[in-house]
Amino acid sequence: MNLHEYQGKEIFAKYDLPVSKGKVVRSVSEVKQACNEIGGNRWVAKAQVHAGGRGKSGGVALCDTVEEVSDFAKRWIGQKLVTYQTNKNGQLVNCILIEECTDIADELYYSAVVDRSSKEVAIIASSEGGVNIEKVAEESPEKIVSINLDGNNISIDDLEKICSTLELNDSQSSQMKNIVKKTISMFFECDLSLLEINPLVIKQDGNLHCLDAKINIDSNALFRQKDLHQMHDPTQEDPRESEAAKYDLSYVSLDGNIGCMVNGAGLAMGTMDTIKFFNGNPANFLDVGGTATQERVAKAFKIILADPEVKVVLVNIFGGIVRCDLIAEGIVAAIDEVEVEIPVVVRLEGNNAEKGLSILSKSSTKIQSANSLEEAARTAVELAK
Repeated sequence: MNLHEYQGKEIFAKYDLPVSKGKVVRSVSEVKQACNEIGGNRWVAKAQVHAGGRGKSGGVALCDTVEEVSDFAKRWIGQKLVTYQTNKNGQLVNCILIEECTDIADELYYSAVVDRSSKEVAIIASSEGGVNIEKVAEESPEKIVSINLDGNNISIDDLEKICSTLELNDSQSSQMKNIVKKTISMFFECDLSLLEINPLVIKQDGNLHCLDAKINIDSNALFRQKDLHQMHDPTQEDPRESEAAKYDLSYVSLDGNIGCMVNGAGLAMGTMDTIKFFNGNPANFLDVGGTATQERVAKAFKIILADPEVKVVLVNIFGGIVRCDLIAEGIVAAIDEVEVEIPVVVRLEGNNAEKGLSILSKSSTKIQSANSLEEAARTAVELAK
């Protein structure tokens, strides 16, 4: 589960990390009071969405007057912001974070992330902040330090290594060690999968300051993170993905025009790869799981067809525990229930596949059966043109 920047900074403040004074507004009428409470005569306004790249897309503005902040809020609240990390439709801006200005002397990078290869939490820091860390790793790897933790502990030597890489003086090193220790505590206590501060800045007075906050929480741990779970913002998710989750369907929206319905994540990945091999573009990843009942299949069709770009549906089912003839009956009933008007290509393999194909052949002219994934993918690509 992702959090907004302002939510991340609320958690940072609970762990006594240095963050900017700010207010969140959800309407233009709240702007003036928010600016007065923050104080000063310059403010930074930030559109709150679950995506990076906001600044380059106009979602962050330095404002010299309350009127400029109001104009920014009027422009974005209720609108969708498109960045390089969103899909083409963008993400809805429900609120604006207004903060006091920070006088920046230098920008650093800091994060804690799960290192899946080592099965440990890694601390990553760089003297190059405010930019894409992947680009820094490619062009200037010597400016990055990565430390794998021993459980939730970090050694004194590793702390010194981080401070040395960031080229900090004694006072800043002391602050940095404090930030590292507190963020490690936060990472484990809040069941995080990612904590990123980009940039972590050095202010003109020499002190360190968390200018940004990106936090991802392990969704599997939300049962013990009830306060954090309340921060969930469903408006930042694809509504089809949210609807699919209610029925235990694994759905991810993509940009293609071939809807995919598959039972099994590995088979779904193979199906999408095969579509791409024949120069097609999958419109989604959808795994109906091992219990592909008529109700689940019908719901899957509805979710796939909610995407207006879908021109054909490819159903690829392997009958193992579930019999293909039962799945075929579910597909036929679901197509009739949903009133599918576009072509449907079905490939069945495994337990009772022949019976399933027989059921499909007698049911509807909308269904085209295929004997192999290769044939099914090629047919779907042709029909989608």
